[in-house]
Amino acid sequence: MTTPPGLRERKKQATRAALREAALRLAVEHGPDQVRVEDIAEAAGVSPRTYNNYFASREQAIVAAVTADREERIAAAVAARPAGVRLADAVTDAVVEQCTDTGGHERALLLITTRPALREAYLDTSAGIEPPLTAVIAERLGDAGAHTARVLAASVAAAVRIALEGWLRPAGKEEAAGSTGAGALVLPSGSLPDQLRAALAPLAPAFDAAERRPG
Repeated sequence: MTTPPGLRERKKQATRAALREAALRLAVEHGPDQVRVEDIAEAAGVSPRTYNNYFASREQAIVAAVTADREERIAAAVAARPAGVRLADAVTDAVVEQCTDTGGHERALLLITTRPALREAYLDTSAGIEPPLTAVIAERLGDAGAHTARVLAASVAAAVRIALEGWLRPAGKEEAAGSTGAGALVLPSGSLPDQLRAALAPLAPAFDAAERRPG
């Protein structure tokens, strides 16, 4: 069973949530380029120094409102799958479910497509998938699979980024839209679930081999 977070951790989670929601609200109201870190901190009721303990840029905070806790949600979804479910399927289904869940922030996702810096920050969030997913895969494979779990989780994170890049930056689309402009709109291409499944499919044999290996 997972130990419930203590008071200090709950306060940290609340501060992070307040910052990301303030960042998104200000970005929607005034435009991302008009939002300063100081504005976000003030709106969330904390100091700029406290802000810097949570996010390295305004773009990170804005994007976090869309991707909030996605890494933990993916890991939890994999852990919740019955033991008899093929690991490759459990991971793929969890990734597709959680990466397509915007938490009701569709407008924010549209905003992300209009700013290159926001798109890059959004793509960078895929790296966060690795640590919690590593722990869940390692538990599934047993102690002998710790190294393999990390490799598989890192591969999943890379596949997610590739899928998101293909979805947000299809070949030729950004150049045609005028990528040099700060407000260039990049329309998502195709189905994100399909792109995610296609990117993750080559990893299935590695997952299968890891499950077959004696613990």
